[in-house]
Amino acid sequence: MLVADKWKDYEIIDASDGMKYERWGNIYLLRPDPQIIWNNGNLEEKYRGKINAIYHRSNKGGGYWENIKETPVSWQVKYANLTFNIKQMGFKHTGLFPEQAVNWEFMMQKIKAAGRKIKVLNLFAYTGGATVACLAAGASVCHVDSSRGMVDWCKENVKSSGYEKAEVRYLVDDVIKFVKREIRRGNKYDAIIMDPPSYGRGANGEVWDIEKNLYELVKLCVQILSDEPLFFVINSYTTGLSATVLKNLLNLTVNKKCSGVVSCGEVGLLIKNNNLVLPCGIYGRWESNERN
Repeated sequence: MLVADKWKDYEIIDASDGMKYERWGNIYLLRPDPQIIWNNGNLEEKYRGKINAIYHRSNKGGGYWENIKETPVSWQVKYANLTFNIKQMGFKHTGLFPEQAVNWEFMMQKIKAAGRKIKVLNLFAYTGGATVACLAAGASVCHVDSSRGMVDWCKENVKSSGYEKAEVRYLVDDVIKFVKREIRRGNKYDAIIMDPPSYGRGANGEVWDIEKNLYELVKLCVQILSDEPLFFVINSYTTGLSATVLKNLLNLTVNKKCSGVVSCGEVGLLIKNNNLVLPCGIYGRWESNERN
């Protein structure tokens, strides 16, 4: 497992009975997490007076935020020289997945060590954690997501991090349709990142199902890899999907065209109060054999 343990502005302080108590800068949130099946006491009682907001699940699906203490509409956290804008979203989210710092570190190291200009494609790019990281390392980035709100949020993060003048292209689009157009145009990328949802809809209502569509998408993406590709990263939060599945996909597609190193595993976050690790998803990586 890769553990994102270099954060200063974020930490999981405690976890119990399906909930995690977190610090985001100077804001403290209590949010659900299905991986926390142990009981370590009632966190709401344990940290009474210290919690800014709690996300309550609804029996009918979804849920709502209860602001116990004054909580700003938006605030910022930093990771090294990256700055992210945090907000309370529907379905418990905040616009950032801190465990992805392990992938940001990997991408930045590979880009900086490449010794050449790297062109990155970020698919299902959300609020742009990977986009900002790649820009910070000196790459140019094409950021694609089907939600205009998420693309606008990425623009905020890029600006807050000081990279608004960097080479970045933002697109609100269905990723499969976009990649097919890039194939026709002959556009190529040195690195491809994707964080596909289990299910979703494209910009014009196109249906996405990870089990039916991921292999097709990865095969298409192989056609837009440059002659000297640097890396290909797939991240997933889909319950029941093994990291080995992502490794298999990369071996059957990317590694057939470009011989390199394929790896996979879990990503996680430390829980401060008991030194446990909370699993937070899986990754699959292909990387070139370049020594960097």
